[in-house]
Amino acid sequence: METKEKKQTTTKATPKKDAAEGLRDLFIDSLKDIYWAEKALSKALPKMSKNATSKTLIKTIDSHLEETHHQIERLEKVFESIGEKASAKKCEAMDGLIKEGEEIVKETEIGAVRDAGIIAASQKIEHYEIATYGTLASFAKTLKEEKALKLLLETLKEEKDADYALTDAAYNSINFDAKEEEEEEEEEEEEEEE
Repeated sequence: METKEKKQTTTKATPKKDAAEGLRDLFIDSLKDIYWAEKALSKALPKMSKNATSKTLIKTIDSHLEETHHQIERLEKVFESIGEKASAKKCEAMDGLIKEGEEIVKETEIGAVRDAGIIAASQKIEHYEIATYGTLASFAKTLKEEKALKLLLETLKEEKDADYALTDAAYNSINFDAKEEEEEEEEEEEEEEE
């Protein structure tokens, strides 16, 4: 019994003309990416807060919005510390995550279920930011950019704390409230059928 091996063809991607040539270039390019992401997030968070109903969630989002403004300023200091002008490059990942969050808001009823959806979308964003800041800190350490490293680690800690606060809000009330809302709706539907 002969097995046929499928011949896999792979093509190498052709880099852009301005592609990163070394780790420092990749570091700077990644900084531009997260700088755009944080600015976009600073516009998206108020919309999420406005659509939330849980006081705990609203407080968590509003607190993170304030932190996000500080993180933008901190990124500007990172650029300065490495002798670069702060500039943004569209972050496709963050753009997609924000759009997903907007869709969740549109596709859910006002209340605990929407709040649970907002938390889910927010945590995806936090996890992206945690991964990005962790990578940037690693690059800064390797490049011996000590001031940048310190600033990036400060933001990384804030992102981890924000993720924890969202988890806490979800587990301690919102997810249970959403489940309760669903059960109440099911009971009402059963009563209507009788």
